[in-house]
Amino acid sequence: MQMPVPIPVALEPAILEKAACAPHPAALSPQRKAELVARIKQLLVEKDAVLVAHYYTDADLQQLTEETGGKVADSLEMARFGHAHPARTLVVIGVRFMGETAKILNPEKRVLMPDLEANCSLDLGCPADEFNDFCDQHPDRTVVVYTNTSAEVKARADWVVTSGIALDIVRHLHEKGEKILWAPDKHLGRYVQRETGADMIRWEGSCVVHDAFRTDALAELKKKYPEAKVLVHPESPESVIDLADVVGSTTTLIQAVQSMDAKTFIVATDNGIFYKMRSLAPDKMLLEAPNRGIGGSCESCAHCPWMAMNSLENLAEVLQAGRNEITLDEGIRRKALVSTQRMLEFAAGRKGK
Repeated sequence: MQMPVPIPVALEPAILEKAACAPHPAALSPQRKAELVARIKQLLVEKDAVLVAHYYTDADLQQLTEETGGKVADSLEMARFGHAHPARTLVVIGVRFMGETAKILNPEKRVLMPDLEANCSLDLGCPADEFNDFCDQHPDRTVVVYTNTSAEVKARADWVVTSGIALDIVRHLHEKGEKILWAPDKHLGRYVQRETGADMIRWEGSCVVHDAFRTDALAELKKKYPEAKVLVHPESPESVIDLADVVGSTTTLIQAVQSMDAKTFIVATDNGIFYKMRSLAPDKMLLEAPNRGIGGSCESCAHCPWMAMNSLENLAEVLQAGRNEITLDEGIRRKALVSTQRMLEFAAGRKGK
């Protein structure tokens, strides 16, 4: 089996600088918060709009999304919900690739975002021109990209995957004898390769949140809470994954908190997920897995700095003004739709069995 091909990501210092410097919204007074919530609810009706929010966003935004008939979910379900909903405008509360995915699947709808600068280190660390060069060097390989990528990268791919379906799709391709070119998350790629045995070369990207979880400190926390179950997102380093009781997507980890008998959980993913976990399992004790932000400089502190750029204030502003619209080149969108739709059809077929 071939070893992974290291890809130097020249943007990495800039990515970390952006992560550290991304502006976080100021705290709101209860009165101001109530005013904004009321205004947003009114604007959603006036603009024929619906909210779709990711599990990693602020709790106030998740709560408002649910209260107004929107959807809080992973990136794929956000786009699916938007496609099925009759509203003419989708407001995507998350990061840019999520808005682009919504537009790929819903070209007839207007897709807005509270802040178009809200990005993702995996997306930024996989520029389309460099990725195209990488693909050109390996024309015999099936190109599989994680959904945390730009529309341009998806347009070059044969398949798009989410963390929830990556194992099934890569295992399917491996059983057909196909060799894989994977991008951009090296940790998720390594996990998928290990579990499936696929012949894979990988782009060497990582998430600023998940890459920061500390194996040694997690092991110590496990000793302190021996009854706790460890839940790990597969974007985390292999040594962290090795300590997990459950490895899986955001949806899988939420379901684990609900269904498992344990009362205490150590969670190695973005702490924005705690809102949904606590709302569904209020009797469970949730602990953050240790990360490099504890006792040192903090690029993530277990919360995506770009997710944190979404706020009630800029949500109200974008609804009022109708700005921050996601637009895509139609040729790129059509190509990206092919790889994305292939995943959706595979998932639908799997459910039908």
